[in-house]
Amino acid sequence: MHKLKRYERFADDIAELIRTGVLLPNQRVPSVRHASRTYGVSPATVFKAYYLLEDRGLIQARERSGYYVREHAQRPLQQPGIGPRQLHATEVGVSELVFSVLGSLKDPHTVPFGSAFPSPDLFPLGRLARSMGQSLRRLKPFDVIADMTAGNADLRRQIALRYRLSGALLAQEELVITNGALEALNLCLQAVTVPGDLVAIEAPAFYAALQVLERLKLKAVEIPVHPRTGIDLQVLEDSLARLPIKACWLMSSFQNPLGASLSAASGQAVAALLQRYQVPLIEDDVYAELYYGSQPPRPLKYYDQQGLFMHCGSFSKSLAPGYRVGWVAAGRFAEKVSQLKLMTTLSPSVPAQAAIADYLQQGGYDRHLRKLRHQLQAQQAAMLASAARHFPASTKVTQPQGGYFLWFEFPEQVDALKLFRLALAHGISLAPGPIFSATRGFGHCARLNHGHPWGAQSEQAMAVLGQLLQHEASVATTEDAVADVQPSVGA
Repeated sequence: MHKLKRYERFADDIAELIRTGVLLPNQRVPSVRHASRTYGVSPATVFKAYYLLEDRGLIQARERSGYYVREHAQRPLQQPGIGPRQLHATEVGVSELVFSVLGSLKDPHTVPFGSAFPSPDLFPLGRLARSMGQSLRRLKPFDVIADMTAGNADLRRQIALRYRLSGALLAQEELVITNGALEALNLCLQAVTVPGDLVAIEAPAFYAALQVLERLKLKAVEIPVHPRTGIDLQVLEDSLARLPIKACWLMSSFQNPLGASLSAASGQAVAALLQRYQVPLIEDDVYAELYYGSQPPRPLKYYDQQGLFMHCGSFSKSLAPGYRVGWVAAGRFAEKVSQLKLMTTLSPSVPAQAAIADYLQQGGYDRHLRKLRHQLQAQQAAMLASAARHFPASTKVTQPQGGYFLWFEFPEQVDALKLFRLALAHGISLAPGPIFSATRGFGHCARLNHGHPWGAQSEQAMAVLGQLLQHEASVATTEDAVADVQPSVGA
């Protein structure tokens, strides 16, 4: 795991001052001489840190004047609060709506704010292709068969090593290589449930989780998620105490769609609750590598004392979209998960596994991740600043410290599904709030993806969305006012 250099630590310190509003837009950051004396670092260290902050899009140099915080570096819009609380199970039926939204992403000319993936241009696809060629030339005939069942041995070792470096010690035998994280999540759910069972999920939740529950004929118990602190612990405990919940599926880091992350204390509390009630955890942690700060998030798997937690990851969001290589550290359920996999898809692509294993062994993954994180953070800042310029002032937006999604809560008069259709007519996609809820809630919310390089097209798309939002909010307000003065029938 990469140990931060001094200039990187100093850059992170300045970035935190900007994020928290201590340093405001257009305010001058400490001069090189002042920063060197105050923080006890060399001028060269300060220069390297400021160059890094420039690359992240947080500061800019002004000729003969020094460095200043960029206008878009701070987030002036307020953050949304927690959603409604409810303690009941819901039949899930969202697939038709989800498929109608996903169909909008097939046009390459559509601005992909509704996409679930970052831009493929952010990934080292050429280097991965060379790794695939090299690994296939070394592949022995017997390995083709062996890797189909157990998974590529080198890849399993590399994944296990990254767990150990993060402080989570687990046996390599726990690891099952899968066709992306979604297969891992499916298999885990099948290993611990039968049709009709209740599963605790987040609200809002990633729509694929809802589709899996729908396909397996499971019922959802929605637990509200706070945009800053993660899943509501009190509602989770009440639900576990009152309902026969058979599994819990959640994202502990940079949750899709909110971007929320559990603190260490909250993570320990969630882990303790699930272990007390003996409810298996299916931890969807595909965004864990996309953190913006200096410290990686700690998965709930770290607190697993009983083999009760199944931790699912993938290289699709951080390295190799399209290769469909994921895994699960499945604890006590590893054998069952492995058997289910052999009964369904048998094996992920052997060449894709070998390519990623070779890439990880050659080094450079952490260097790629640092570059990727900085790019995503700069793009997030650009989208936040654009939203502040163009969207209604009452709009609220999350402020994740990782990932590539922002969750917008628009004025209550806005119908997100109608906004989705209007935006699509202008060549802009977005993910409307109702696809993230078993109850079709979050009707005035939407998820926007900032995982694509920011440019004039992105800025123009935000301006168009702002115009649509302003129009829809004003029309709804006018209609309400007219309704208020209309005489009732028979008056």
